[in-house]
Amino acid sequence: MKKINLFLKYITPTLGLACYTFFANAQAKGPYEMTIDGVKIVVQPSGNEILEIRTVIKGGVQNYAADKAGIENLAMDALTECGTAKDDKNSFKNKLDKVSAQVYGNTDMDYGSFTMNCIKSDFEVVWPLYVDALTTPVFDKKEFDRIKQDAINNLKAQASQPDYSINKLAKETAFAGKDYAKAPEGTEASVAKLTADETKDYYKSILTRSRLLIIVVGELERSVLEQKLKAMLDVIPQGSPFKLKREAYSTKQNSFKDEKKDLATNYIQGVTSAPLPGTSDYNAFSLASRIFYDRQFLEVRTHNGLSYAPYTIFDGGLSASFNLDVSTTQPDKYIDVMDKLIDKTKKEGFSTDEVKNVKTSYLTRFYRGLETNSAQAASLASNEILHNSWHRALTINNDIKKVSVTDVNNAFNKYLTHITWVYQGDPSKVTPALFIQGNDEKLPPSKLNNEKKN
Repeated sequence: MKKINLFLKYITPTLGLACYTFFANAQAKGPYEMTIDGVKIVVQPSGNEILEIRTVIKGGVQNYAADKAGIENLAMDALTECGTAKDDKNSFKNKLDKVSAQVYGNTDMDYGSFTMNCIKSDFEVVWPLYVDALTTPVFDKKEFDRIKQDAINNLKAQASQPDYSINKLAKETAFAGKDYAKAPEGTEASVAKLTADETKDYYKSILTRSRLLIIVVGELERSVLEQKLKAMLDVIPQGSPFKLKREAYSTKQNSFKDEKKDLATNYIQGVTSAPLPGTSDYNAFSLASRIFYDRQFLEVRTHNGLSYAPYTIFDGGLSASFNLDVSTTQPDKYIDVMDKLIDKTKKEGFSTDEVKNVKTSYLTRFYRGLETNSAQAASLASNEILHNSWHRALTINNDIKKVSVTDVNNAFNKYLTHITWVYQGDPSKVTPALFIQGNDEKLPPSKLNNEKKN
């Protein structure tokens, strides 16, 4: 199964230095926002000598058609791998290496970003390189073909991984015809057709001020920052107005799709609805999903021995969903156990102690993840894009504390309803009707007895 960070089981006595530093800087110097050429700039003082600047391009998978999936991923790689108007690839990287700075691109379901990270004293060296890569990339054909082949090789390697394969099938099935059916990395077929010129034109189309958000974490004088950013933004076109789409996932009935695969075990993923970011149910469902993770792990692995690493995860993106994943040799027994657990959880709810404990572990995990400037920049960016408020990165402590046990129970009952199930493995080992009908049909005693013998 996937290597995932399990939710913290043991609660630390404090929220740690990261929490203290984040809030201390926020309160002492104060994070702030400003607007330059119509672009929102969010600045978080860091209290250290590291400087992180992240230019975010909104849209992610909303920006391209399904047959162009992977184009934004290649474009972001090309910014540093194909050279700029002033430097070829080697010259560009050599200049960065001299000061041990980093400049890199990244893509996700909801946005892409282009980042620079350096010591404050090296800012005047790194900033021109960053601006050149962002605004004057050359998309050299030879270098582009190299990174395209690398991308195809990575996709081939991923295709052989069952965890990647089942997740891909789940998204394509649950979100069929919608943006979230696309993968930012694309497919072998879509990436193979992309050209340097086409990708360059695409990049130019999304590099507009109407799509940008800039996050700065570091210690720079406001006047210096304003001057540098304005000079950069002045050469970027305004572009057409752009608004991110938020699309709630829901299905009116359970469904099941299987693919025959020669695997040592069978892989199952279920997709159900979840609250959109920025809604009142979001924090409550986040807590519910973490408690349910522990419960299903206990039932599926510890009590029934059906899988060594079952897990659930709340994907809180712009098309949010809740996912249940397992690899097992006994898929029918798994759905029987899972149906009963969901039914029991809805009837009995979560306890006061469970909610109290998960709040502490949630906040501990959140603040432990803010130990670097990069992590703080990522948090500010995701909260602004997903929740329409970068301030949430600073108020999450109080926000979570306000969530009641009733809120958590109501959120779980509201969203965990019908499930889209996908299956890869041996079709003879699974009874689709059990997944489609859910609690309406239970695993017959004969099946349970046979599986216990096996």
